Amino acid sequence: MRDYILALDQGTTSSRAIVFDRQGNQVAIAQKEFTQYYPEPGWVEHDPEEIWSTQVGVAVESVTKGGLEMNNITAIGITNQRETTVVWDKRTGKPVYNAIVWQDRRTADFCDHLKAEGFSGQILEKTGLIIDAYFSATKIRWILNTIKGARKLAEDGHLAFGTIDSWLVWNLTRGKLHITDVTNASRTMLFNIHSLQWDDDLLRIFDIPKNMLPEVRSSSEVYGYTAGHLAPGIPISGIAGDQQAALFGQMCIEPGMVKNTYGTGCFMMLNIGNKPIVSKNNLLTTVAWKIGDETTYALEGSIFIAGAVVQWLRDGLGIIKKSVDVERLAAKVEDSGGVYFVPAFAGMGAPHWNQHARGIVVGLTRGSTAAHIARAALDSIAYQTYDVLLAMQSDSSINIRELRVDGGATVNNQLMQFQSDLLQSNVVRPSYTETTALGAAYLAGLAVNFWSDMDELKKHWQIGRTFSPSIPMESTGSLIKGWHRAINASHAWAGDGDQN
Repeated sequence: MRDYILALDQGTTSSRAIVFDRQGNQVAIAQKEFTQYYPEPGWVEHDPEEIWSTQVGVAVESVTKGGLEMNNITAIGITNQRETTVVWDKRTGKPVYNAIVWQDRRTADFCDHLKAEGFSGQILEKTGLIIDAYFSATKIRWILNTIKGARKLAEDGHLAFGTIDSWLVWNLTRGKLHITDVTNASRTMLFNIHSLQWDDDLLRIFDIPKNMLPEVRSSSEVYGYTAGHLAPGIPISGIAGDQQAALFGQMCIEPGMVKNTYGTGCFMMLNIGNKPIVSKNNLLTTVAWKIGDETTYALEGSIFIAGAVVQWLRDGLGIIKKSVDVERLAAKVEDSGGVYFVPAFAGMGAPHWNQHARGIVVGLTRGSTAAHIARAALDSIAYQTYDVLLAMQSDSSINIRELRVDGGATVNNQLMQFQSDLLQSNVVRPSYTETTALGAAYLAGLAVNFWSDMDELKKHWQIGRTFSPSIPMESTGSLIKGWHRAINASHAWAGDGDQN
């Protein structure tokens, strides 16, 4: 019986596959890491063929682990690292260059040039994005201008561009489908999020032939069928970029619902409904998903250093031996004792955006201990989340009632409680936290009537634990004021002390 959904979760460092049943339960999972290439400082690349081979390999492995066969799979959903760029020859299916990863900074100078030429406003208005090497457009341009013969091949109609979802679908269908979905398209800096079309003005700015681009489809529909790989005839019916898939997997389907993924950094997304809002607070506007004729948008804020601050306490400062020890050490004190830790190791992300800021610890006294520093480090994750949420509320005029959380750091109960106290709202941790793959599975399942509607999916989402505020709002004011003083001190150290 075809009674399962297979989710392909293609990430930055590994490819995973998870099989889900009709209750949204995980039946089996398989994962394989692949090679990271750093040909020059600031450059990050992947081998697209290795991404494909690892992804198809774990797909087979997960089905086998579940004691199933491919004919038990009703449909396939795909979620993927966003912005990472592949260009391949349509005739051979071979990439003309390695995949240029979202982290890659090789096009930063060209981005500075675009800003200097005055394109920031136009690009922000059309795409919801800030000009940055992060996104796909400048990566495509680099390949066309750098790889010998690539531009001529593109102009002759022989090259295809795709984000990783497009690359996987091309291979799963043996070249029959060259598509992407609206969520991935909205991360390229070539897609107009109002018209939901590739934008001719943007294509001219970046000098990219339109014939390279995939057809843009919704996030939940039957795009086509597998052709030989895995097994023939399995519907491919859901696609979403990883953060959007996590938002959907968390069932943040109403405006005002927000999720935060606590990993090495934090990615926060707020459902803002069916109309895009251009941020006035340095957030990104992106397509959350499109189902049927209805498009949902989101605001997104990125925090560079979250869980990584705990790794620094372990590896850099040496005050804990294992990351899990941080909660026990921090619990030795009631609070941080007036110590604040701004972990701007790689500058500051949203909403501050100061690439020259550096990490600082302030408020130290003779009585400060390793426990106070550990507590301040954990607190910094919650404070940064507070700042992004505040920006989201300002941009959207939506009063956020609860924060749904996932990711590794959410196992830390002390951090989750402090997060609730700061926000003066509930922080909700689901019982199942692999929400990215689950979101892809949900989108695929809806398209083939494996699940009937959103109401059925909402019943699957289960609370693991809810953290409610334990201190009054008056008490949080002085804490937040101290945090913003510490932020200003970090700006000042970078020679930019007048920012708030």
